[in-house]
Amino acid sequence: MCFSAEASFGASAILIPSGTVSLYIAMKTDRRYAPLCALPLLFGIQQFFDGMVWVSGANGDFDATRHFSIAYMFFAWLAWPVWIPFATYFVEPCRWRPFYLLGSIVGGMLGASLYFPYFAHEGWLTVEFLPKAIVYDGIETFDFLWPRSVTYGIYIASIVLPPLLSTRREVQIFGLLVFLAFATTYLFFRYAYVSVFCFLGGLISIYLVAMIINLARKKAQPEPTC
Repeated sequence: MCFSAEASFGASAILIPSGTVSLYIAMKTDRRYAPLCALPLLFGIQQFFDGMVWVSGANGDFDATRHFSIAYMFFAWLAWPVWIPFATYFVEPCRWRPFYLLGSIVGGMLGASLYFPYFAHEGWLTVEFLPKAIVYDGIETFDFLWPRSVTYGIYIASIVLPPLLSTRREVQIFGLLVFLAFATTYLFFRYAYVSVFCFLGGLISIYLVAMIINLARKKAQPEPTC
């Protein structure tokens, strides 16, 4: 994240095994939760790439910095607005699933429009190293059409609304935590919004580990008898 390579690698070292455990428990307990429970693992991979951006930047290896930055931004722009509504889709009643599928499609279209131009326009993704921050910035596709706040509004809605509007209380809590992460980033860390929001999202995803463990424990409890 924005603090240091050690912070990013440390988060990765926690999130990857945590996500592996939560995914394993979900597969054994209730497979509908498996995509959600994979999030800590995915966040851990993203934080690893963030750490590599720090390291390559410190070494002055600009080609490696660009490659690792593009890998990092894959999760930021493309994975999260697709994966989160897609993951929520599986835990919802059938009548609501088309709305989550639509959210995943909209998120994918937005994310692809923001991400894939990096391969055609080398200067569109810029990485700035501050003393305690990495600022991922540059030109975005829709800058030519409307204010960037509109793009970010659609992006945040595609991530926050699916879990927040879930019919499952435990998923709603996750959605609320994601919203709080966004609010914290917007109020205090706008200068490095991408790295901070993704880092906070990674920390919040630890909740999903506790969630699936709690669901597994409830499922394992015997039915009460008269």
